[in-house]
Amino acid sequence: MLRHELIQAITDAILKAQDEGVLPAFDMPSIPLEHPRRKFSGDYASPVCMQLGRVAHMGPLDIAEAVVQHLPSLECLGQAEVARPGFINFTLDHGWLVQQVGEIQRAGETFGNVNLGQGRRMQVEYISGNPTGPLHIGHGRNAVIGDAVANVLEAAGYDVQREYYINDAGSRMLAFYETLYARYAQELGRDEAVPEEGYSGFYMVELAREILASEGDRFLDMPREQAVAELGRIGLEKVLASIRSDAAMLGIHYDRWFSEQSLYDDGTFDKAMALLREKGYVEEREGAVWFRATLLGGSKDEVIIRSDGTPGYFASDIAYHYDKFLTRGFEWVIDVWGADHQGHVPRMKALMRAFDLDPEQLTIILYQLVTLKRGGEVIRLSKRTGEMISLQEVLSEVGADAVHFFLLSRASNSQMDFDLELAREQSDENPVYYVQYAHARIASILGYAGDTDFSEADLSSLREEPEMALIRKLLEFPEVVEMAASTLSPHHLGYYAQDLACIFHSFYKQCRVVSSEPEHTERNKARLALVSAAKIVLHRVLTMMGMNAPEKM
Repeated sequence: MLRHELIQAITDAILKAQDEGVLPAFDMPSIPLEHPRRKFSGDYASPVCMQLGRVAHMGPLDIAEAVVQHLPSLECLGQAEVARPGFINFTLDHGWLVQQVGEIQRAGETFGNVNLGQGRRMQVEYISGNPTGPLHIGHGRNAVIGDAVANVLEAAGYDVQREYYINDAGSRMLAFYETLYARYAQELGRDEAVPEEGYSGFYMVELAREILASEGDRFLDMPREQAVAELGRIGLEKVLASIRSDAAMLGIHYDRWFSEQSLYDDGTFDKAMALLREKGYVEEREGAVWFRATLLGGSKDEVIIRSDGTPGYFASDIAYHYDKFLTRGFEWVIDVWGADHQGHVPRMKALMRAFDLDPEQLTIILYQLVTLKRGGEVIRLSKRTGEMISLQEVLSEVGADAVHFFLLSRASNSQMDFDLELAREQSDENPVYYVQYAHARIASILGYAGDTDFSEADLSSLREEPEMALIRKLLEFPEVVEMAASTLSPHHLGYYAQDLACIFHSFYKQCRVVSSEPEHTERNKARLALVSAAKIVLHRVLTMMGMNAPEKM
C-alpha cells in the first residue's frame, strides 16, 4: 500500500541518517502520516520530526531536513519538502499517479484488498435476535454493522464465517410458547391467560390465527404440556422463517444458523462445565451454580445454573463460546451486541481467561439505539398495528439500500436518527441517491461510449485538476479498507462513498468524457479509462456496505 511505502521510506531515512551520524541514536517511533487539509501541502504529510525534537535534542526543522536528504528514491514520489514547524510534505509523481488508473483496472474487484488477516480464521456473529417476534430497526442496525464488518474483514484478508445464533432455549422461549398457546386457545373461545412474563404484541395473535387456519383445533385435544411444546415448535419455525426473510430482504446471507438448544443436546454445555470445574472456576452456593469470574478479573461472580435447576443466561454464553473457540477453532470472534449488554462484556473476558485464551480474541461491538423519524418528527409506533415498527415495514417503505447506508452513517457507539422521509427522497439531499446515481451515471457514460477501446489509452494526457482529484480519491480506497478493518468501523465506507461521488460528479461537470471531435480522441479515451476505474472502486465500496450498485436510475 502507498501509505505503508511512504512510512517505510521515512523509517529508512531516519535509520540511514543515524548511521551517518547526522541524527543521534534514539528508538524508532511510530510514524504518523496523514492527508493534509490544504492542497498546496502535498498529498501526504508527516509531523514525526516535531515528535522527535525532544529525544533527538534537535530542532524539528533540522531533523526534517536530515530525513528528506536521506529518503530513498521512490517511483511514486514526485517531491518531499520541509515545512514549518517541522512537517515533511510529500507530493506524488504525476506520471506514477496517472498510471494507477490502469493498475485499478487490472486489479478489478480485488482493488482495495489489504492483507491484514493473512488468512486468519474468524467468525462474525450478528443480529441473533430472539426468535420470539419480528425484527425491529435496532436489529437492523446490528445487521448492517455485522455484515459490513464481515465484508471489510474479508477484503482485509481474513477467512470470515458469518453466523446467526438462534436463541431457541431458555426461559424466554418458554414464555413465547406459553403465550402462543394462550392466544391459540383464546381464538377458540377458551379462557386462557397470557403469562405475566409473556409477549403481549398483536403479532402473537396473528401467529396463533395463522396456525389455527393451517392446523385446526387439534392442539386443544392434547395434554397441555404436549400442546405447548408442539405449538411452540411450529411458532418458532414461522418466526425464524420471518427472520430469514428479513435478512434476505436486506441482502444478508449467513454461512450458518446455530441453534442454542443444540449446545445442550449434543453435550457441549457439559464439556464446557467439566473444563471450568477442573480449573476451579465453578462453585456451588445458595443452591445455585456460579462462575467465579472475580478470580479472572470479572466485577462479580455469575450464575450459571439457577437454584431451580434451570440454566441462567450465562450458561449458553459459556457453551457457545466453548464451541466457537475450542470446538470449531476460530482464532478471532466478533459478537455484535446492543449497548444494553455492556455489563456482560467483563464476564465474557473473564470466560476467555478461564478457557486459557487471550481475551483479545473475543471482540464485542456495542451499538447504540436508532430513533426513527419522518421529516424531523419522531415515530414510535406502527400505523398498522399501533405497536413496535418492524424492520420489514421499514424495508418495505425505503428499501434495503437506504437501510444499509443510513444505519452505517454513524459510528456504532453513537446514537443516531433515521429519517424515513429523507431516505425516500430522490435528490442530492439523500446521500443514498447521490452515491448510487454516481455509479449509474458512470454506467451510462460507458454505455454511451459503446465499443470504444480505451485499454491502451495514453493516460499521461490526464492533467487537469478534476481528473487528478478523482485519481487521488480512488487511491485512498485501500487506506479506507484498512482503517475500517483495523478499527472495526465500517461507517468510514459511507463517508468515503459520499466523498468519491462528490468528486466524480464535479469531474463529470468539468471534463467532457465522450466527444466526437478528433482532437479530443486520445484525451477522451484516457478519461474513459479513468471513469472505468471509478466504476470499479464505487462498485466495491457500495457492495462492501451491502448495497446495490445500479446501472440505471
